Amino acid sequence: MIEHISSLVVMGVAGCGKSSVAQALAARIGGVLIEGDAFHPGANVDKMQRGIPLTDEDRAGWLDRLSEELERVASRGERAVLACSALKQRYRNRLRKATASLGFVFLDLPQTEALRRVAQRESHFMPASLVESQFAALERPDVEPLTLTIDGTRPLVSIVGEATAWCGSAQEESGILLPA
Repeated sequence: MIEHISSLVVMGVAGCGKSSVAQALAARIGGVLIEGDAFHPGANVDKMQRGIPLTDEDRAGWLDRLSEELERVASRGERAVLACSALKQRYRNRLRKATASLGFVFLDLPQTEALRRVAQRESHFMPASLVESQFAALERPDVEPLTLTIDGTRPLVSIVGEATAWCGSAQEESGILLPA
């Protein structure tokens, strides 16, 4: 039996579609969108703009702010949908401490496709030169609880449909139905 999913994190490397999927998924399930990029301190954004990969220390405060936001949304009885890279298991575990039964939707994408997408983005602080470092840091969540892996090359509507069905089956089995 799948346990109740209180909130979701849409995760993966730069260019996998986290923001687009999280926005559409939040709208579909009536959740509160949290855009992880908006919580980076200026120093982190500056480093990334200069092509310098973030360290675990750089990400610590950012993860704390995201955890606080997850807690805030949960305290209001709402379901959060967070767009966040969550590249390492320890980052995901840190987020899991913020709210019980946090689900993860991992958008799996080949490195060549991530590079292509990031190179085509306009007005985003993350340069294509950092994609390789994201893949180097990525610890795939394949065996972690409450985690759905989806091919990030699929159309948005297909990804959101599968994620919604997955959440819906989790909610249905726990006796709580999500709005369609």
